[in-house]
Amino acid sequence: NKGRVHRKKGYQIPEAGRTARGTNLVNVLPIEQDEKVTAMIHLREFPEDRYLVMVTRSGTVKRIQLSSIYTARKAGIRCITLDEGDELICVRETDGDQAILIVTHDGMAICFRETDVRPMGRTAVGVRGIRLREGDYVVGAAKAVPGKTVLSITERGYGKRTAVEEYRITARGGLGIRNYMVTEKTGPIVGIKVVDGTEDLLLVTEAGILIRTAVENIRIAGRATQGVIVMRFKEEGDRVISMALTDREQETEKE
Repeated sequence: NKGRVHRKKGYQIPEAGRTARGTNLVNVLPIEQDEKVTAMIHLREFPEDRYLVMVTRSGTVKRIQLSSIYTARKAGIRCITLDEGDELICVRETDGDQAILIVTHDGMAICFRETDVRPMGRTAVGVRGIRLREGDYVVGAAKAVPGKTVLSITERGYGKRTAVEEYRITARGGLGIRNYMVTEKTGPIVGIKVVDGTEDLLLVTEAGILIRTAVENIRIAGRATQGVIVMRFKEEGDRVISMALTDREQETEKE
């Protein structure tokens, strides 16, 4: 989240069993105590025709060639210069010809061609991806792949899927369009994922409750709707704080 990139070969990561507690990243990578991992991307090569698109909390977007971050420096290198108080919240690998969708906490979204953002050097700040209203901030970004749907989840456990085609492509830097009808009942947006319906969704709440559900069970609805209940809470005041996708759990036939 501080804008630095580190490279580590997979076999150098200590192996552990399924029930092991794991290894603190501080012991594997030279990261600072207040530094958090924003993304982990599996790469074998660093070609010049592949890119990383980075999006910050304040709506800044930057595109950088993969070849420009190839480094063996143990301390890592800076790949984006952040304004004071800003942080990196999303990184996506692209082929240079993708549409990028940015979504905010208060339910707004913007979709633009990544070619609207010229490739920049490692120390560049980036350009404006979305113009934010007062108090709003970016919670997620994804590649808008035609034929897929945008899965949005709110803090109070509501969610929906919306066809990617409903997010018209515009110029970057605008206020965007409505992604979700945010109300007191639904709560603000936690995050978004672009899905094809074959995945499982994992949700984690502030109280430490975890659920797993099939994405295909979440209804497809328009952009300006409140969605349906995806998760119910056991404790009053609990809220969803994180979401992730995983492979579909294979059900075995019981004897």
